[in-house]
Amino acid sequence: MLDERKTAILRAIVQEYITTAQPVGSTHIASASGVNVSSATVRNEMAVLEQEGYLAQPHTSAGRIPTDKGYRFFVDHLSNPRPLDQVTSQRVGQFFDAAHGRLEEMLHQTSQLLAQLTHHAALVVGPAADRAVVRSVQVVGLSARVAVVVAVFSNGSVENETIELSAEMSELRLTGATSHLQRHLAGRSLAPDDLPPSGDHDVDDLCRAAVSSLVAARTQEPVFVGGTAVMAQSFDAVDTVRNVLHTLEQQYVMVSLVRDVLNRGLSVAIGAEHGVQPLVACSVVVAPVVVDGEHLGSVGVLGPTRMDYPATIATVRAVARYVGEVLAQN
Repeated sequence: MLDERKTAILRAIVQEYITTAQPVGSTHIASASGVNVSSATVRNEMAVLEQEGYLAQPHTSAGRIPTDKGYRFFVDHLSNPRPLDQVTSQRVGQFFDAAHGRLEEMLHQTSQLLAQLTHHAALVVGPAADRAVVRSVQVVGLSARVAVVVAVFSNGSVENETIELSAEMSELRLTGATSHLQRHLAGRSLAPDDLPPSGDHDVDDLCRAAVSSLVAARTQEPVFVGGTAVMAQSFDAVDTVRNVLHTLEQQYVMVSLVRDVLNRGLSVAIGAEHGVQPLVACSVVVAPVVVDGEHLGSVGVLGPTRMDYPATIATVRAVARYVGEVLAQN
């Protein structure tokens, strides 16, 4: 455990490095708020912090920069979570006041908003699709042997899937399939084996095909990533940028990463802590989306370890809270 003086010096170094991205020298830190000791004392303490793994010296003549361990100490010892500044708070509030329409579009726009606010890549994971119940469903013929099934769900999402028919289907049977599905699915979750027979073999086949296509399309959580372009400006090394962008494209990896961080009881995973090798130069800040005590999604930000943790944590938590309120209304 660090004493009060080393804590103050480490905090000042982290804050300065986050702001400038330049190695921090003892002269500047000596006059920082909460430090107020001589440069010689700061140099000695910085040497100890380096020996204990909280700081690193990139070049012999340069100042120090925080290590992942230094960032972890900084995050764990934030005295109080920073509230959102007034401008950001107003912008987030106005965005969600105007958020209407399809759930997928709202979550996509939320990822863009979060990326703009934090200047990092943003990840929004929606509620598992199979937990929502059907509000309405309709089967529409596109041609003699092709139809599309459109379903609206309780979480605000809309699904449409094309199905190929084994035989030509009349408009009367399409209407009959819509009525049968609406009667037995509205207010319930999708379950292809629970549909009772309609009395018409062709209608039953069409209904089973329609439900099966919807079930297959809704087995994954919807994931939306925003701000990937800004990641290219966050790192100097081309290989690092390439690895980060490639990983962001892998939806399953990103969902697993966010879920794992939350399952470990963390809100921030720094560098190698999150266990995804291509992202060792990154930190992840996440918050669960909770509705009536149930975890229905996640909001997160991926950026370089040199990120403004207090502001990012406050923004991610606020956005997650607003998304939860929107889902609760639905």
